[in-house]
Amino acid sequence: MSLLKQLQAVRSAQTRAQDARHELAVPAHALLSRGQRYPLTTVGAAAGAGFVLGQLNVHPLRVPGLGALLSGTAAELVGQGARLLAEFAQDSFDPT
Repeated sequence: MSLLKQLQAVRSAQTRAQDARHELAVPAHALLSRGQRYPLTTVGAAAGAGFVLGQLNVHPLRVPGLGALLSGTAAELVGQGARLLAEFAQDSFDPT
C-alpha cells in the first residue's frame, strides 16, 4: 500500500470517528443534563448497580476477555443503547 493510500485511509478513519463522536454527543448530553436535573436518581442507580455487581463478585477486570470485548463491538452497542435510552427518556419523562 502506498503512502498516499495509507494517508487517505487514516483521514477517512478520522472522519468516521469524528462523525461517530458527533452522533453520540447529543444523547450523551441528554443523559448528562438529565443526571443534573435528577442527581439523586443518578447516584441511586449507580450505587444500586455497583452494589449488585459487587454482590455477584462481577468486576470488569475479573472477567477474562471483558476488557477486549468492551473496547470492540460491545462499545458501539453500548453507545447505541445509551442513545436509545436517552431518546426514550427524553420523550417519556419530560414535562413539556
